Amino acid sequence: MSDLSAYAYEVTELGREDGGGLLVTFPDLPGVIGIGETTEQAVADGRQALFAALDAFKAVDREPPLPGAVRLP
Repeated sequence: MSDLSAYAYEVTELGREDGGGLLVTFPDLPGVIGIGETTEQAVADGRQALFAALDAFKAVDREPPLPGAVRLP
């Protein structure tokens, strides 16, 4: 299993029209997100989603993207 702490994440504030709170995304794994009212909650939710995504790769015998493999423009 990959080290969860090796994956970088970004925290973005959601607008009121999107329900407010914070959104966590992982550039290396598009579509894996976390949400929460605080940074700590959003990061914890994101880590759970990241764990599930990495577990899904393992379940289908595929290697997940390496941390830092995706570079943002």
